[in-house]
Amino acid sequence: MSRIGRLPISVPAGVEVKINGSVVSVKGPKGELDHTVASPIEVALEEGTLTVSRPNDERASRSLHGLTRTLINNLIIGVTQGYEKKLEIVGTGYRVQAKGSDLEFALGYSHPVAVKAPAGIALTVEGPTKISVSGNNKQQVGEVAANIRKLRKPDPYKGKGIRYAGEIIRRKVGKAGK
Repeated sequence: MSRIGRLPISVPAGVEVKINGSVVSVKGPKGELDHTVASPIEVALEEGTLTVSRPNDERASRSLHGLTRTLINNLIIGVTQGYEKKLEIVGTGYRVQAKGSDLEFALGYSHPVAVKAPAGIALTVEGPTKISVSGNNKQQVGEVAANIRKLRKPDPYKGKGIRYAGEIIRRKVGKAGK
C-alpha cells in the first residue's frame, strides 16, 4: 500500500468538495479548482475526510495512488492558503518594475522584457530586485516562476541572473583559476 496514498485528506471548514464521477471540485475562500482523477483510482468523501483508493496492485494503479492523493491535497491547500514563490534578481543594473498587473524587467538586454500575469496569478514587486509570484494553483505558480527565472538564468561564473529566494548557485572558477 502506498504510504502517501493511504493517508486520509481532512477537509477544513469553509472548503466545499464535490465529486462528480472522476472530477473532484474544491471550492474555498481563495477560489475554485478541479482535478480529473485517472481511471483506476477512486475518491470517496466521508464525514469531512477524503480517501483515495486503488482497486488492485498493478504497477499503473500503484503509481497513480499517491500522486492523486497529493494532487487533491494540493487543491485543498491552494483554496485555503494559496501558494507563493519568491524570486531575487542579482546583477548590476538588473531590476524589475510593475506595469499594472504585469512586470517589466531590465536584464542587461538591449530592450526591456515584459511579462504578463496569467489569469489566477498575482505578480508583485517587493523591491527593485525582489518578485513574488502567488496564486491558488501550485503547478501554475511554479510554472510562471520558472518562466520568469528562464529570462536570465543564474550565471555560474558571476552569479548574476534571476534566482529563487534562498537558492544557492554553485560558482565555477574562471579561466585563470587553475
